[in-house]
Amino acid sequence: MSHEVPADRHPARPRVYGATVDANTRCVHYAGPSDIVAIRFRCCDRFYPCFQCHADAESHPAAQWAPAEWAEPAILCGACGQTLTIEVYRSVSACPACGSAFNDGCRLHAHLYFQVPPPSP
Repeated sequence: MSHEVPADRHPARPRVYGATVDANTRCVHYAGPSDIVAIRFRCCDRFYPCFQCHADAESHPAAQWAPAEWAEPAILCGACGQTLTIEVYRSVSACPACGSAFNDGCRLHAHLYFQVPPPSP
């Protein structure tokens, strides 16, 4: 089941692809109260709520953002629609624009989106 958050619902927001379940970018894989981030994937320039949504919808592997690219606005706050740079997103635990908390557990998956060492077991 794949659909997108309609762009006309939030005119200034980029389109979010994947199995979203609400307008705040939650998806069938991650739908907790703080799961409100969508990530612009480097490989296809499309916003997805998570790596699983990307894998389900695309025929190519995900590409990670290199540290030299972390100034790119690649993170969408699903609560307010603000787009953040990767650098800013990685340094905060809540949206700087609206104060909505982000899921701290997402840090465990950072290596799937960004070129960082995977977490230690």
